[in-house]
Amino acid sequence: MPNQALNDGDLDLNSFQHGPYLDNQVADRGYDLKAVGKTIITPMGIYSEKVESVDDIPENSRVAIPNDPTNGGRALLLLQAKGVIKLADGAGLKATPLDIVENPKNIDILELDAAQLPRVLNDVSVAAINTNYALDAGFNPIEDSIAIESPDSPYANVIVARTEDADADWVKQFVEIYQSDEILQLHRKHLWRCGRPGLLIRLS
Repeated sequence: MPNQALNDGDLDLNSFQHGPYLDNQVADRGYDLKAVGKTIITPMGIYSEKVESVDDIPENSRVAIPNDPTNGGRALLLLQAKGVIKLADGAGLKATPLDIVENPKNIDILELDAAQLPRVLNDVSVAAINTNYALDAGFNPIEDSIAIESPDSPYANVIVARTEDADADWVKQFVEIYQSDEILQLHRKHLWRCGRPGLLIRLS
């Protein structure tokens, strides 16, 4: 709805989504929207009740990832970055288990609803879990994950404008103010008040 409202002119800007989600929306629905700045990143992490490192994942074990295209690909890229699997060249952000070309430990990828992943940790070796669901399950992403996305992840959240407004002075001013140290400190204070100090914040 925020993208439809922005595209229709009911909003001037929005900020609720990461870059790949915006790209999918533009491709699927034809919105004339453009990312004009980054805000925060809530990193996907790999969690386990059984091992303390991705290097310790046993052979032939089960690994759970989200079953939606955006987050499933994100999880596979994270597993690749940590050396668990290798994906085909060009698989990109929409990678699926079919794109796995090297699987040295012969792990079995289970695709499950993202919200259910914290509940299956006892049944799998590891699970790749989005920050919001990890926090809801009582995990601190920084302290409790055994691996986590790099701050350079393409999944940073973005500020979005209509393409016709992308270079407007008022848009540039908004982005500059949002990315200031003052706003960063407000984010951190809010997270502490909410009992969520482990959320990684990055302004670009």
